[in-house]
Amino acid sequence: MQLMTRTGYLASICVAGLIAANIAHAKDASQNFAVDNGGVRDCNHLIASGNPDYPPYLWPADDGSGHLIGAAAEFLQRVGDAAGINIEVVNAGSWGRVQQHMREGGIDMIAGAFFTVPRLEYMDYFYPAFQGTRTVIWTKANIDINYRQWSDLRGLEGLTVINNSFGQEFDSYAAQNLTIREVPSLEQGLKMLDRNRGEYLIYEEFPGKAFAAREKIDDIRSYDIAVSEESLYLTMSHKSPCNTGAMRGRIAQALFKLVGDGVMDEMLEASIARWSTGTN
Repeated sequence: MQLMTRTGYLASICVAGLIAANIAHAKDASQNFAVDNGGVRDCNHLIASGNPDYPPYLWPADDGSGHLIGAAAEFLQRVGDAAGINIEVVNAGSWGRVQQHMREGGIDMIAGAFFTVPRLEYMDYFYPAFQGTRTVIWTKANIDINYRQWSDLRGLEGLTVINNSFGQEFDSYAAQNLTIREVPSLEQGLKMLDRNRGEYLIYEEFPGKAFAAREKIDDIRSYDIAVSEESLYLTMSHKSPCNTGAMRGRIAQALFKLVGDGVMDEMLEASIARWSTGTN
């Protein structure tokens, strides 16, 4: 048997460490599950998460609590209060990791997701949507790609955040016609755009403006014509043991009332101010 080289040995250690870290990370969210004295899930306490790179809707609290804060987190907690359920919104990792948790039942809910057909395979959507969003094109301020329609992006090098969706129709068009590189975070995408490492960035309007302002990236522009206008929904994992007809009914009734009362508008305005000042 051949002896492993020192380089190969160190590489195997690194890979093993990454695998172990990923396994440990994947368990973080489910460790928050509440159980009764018999070890059965207490469905009066649900665990939710979402995209942690998504101000003013969601971003990590910096108080060491491991929670996400922002307008979407506050709204979901208000839904829980109205439904008589404690919903804890935790930071379960990247947006891709959060979606994997939903597939596996590692969390119960997502506080804000667009509708796509593939996601129906592992989570239920609550109606109505709690917020509408606009996805726009961002370029350097001194560049005008004359964007009017999706086909104007053909032949250009685009950037977006990994595992993001901008609606089923655009996702399908982009997969067949556009060249878009995925990056780990919105912050990295904006900085790459600022450094001319991509010709355009596709992302939502409010989060893009929030990040650009906070990072003092002022040499970029967004285009008035939206790539897509999508809705944000609350969702529940198919594998959550708390996903029952009765539970969905309680949440849906609370959601319907809060959407009708327009409470999200006030929460969004407060969260924009909160993010810009860096307060928790």
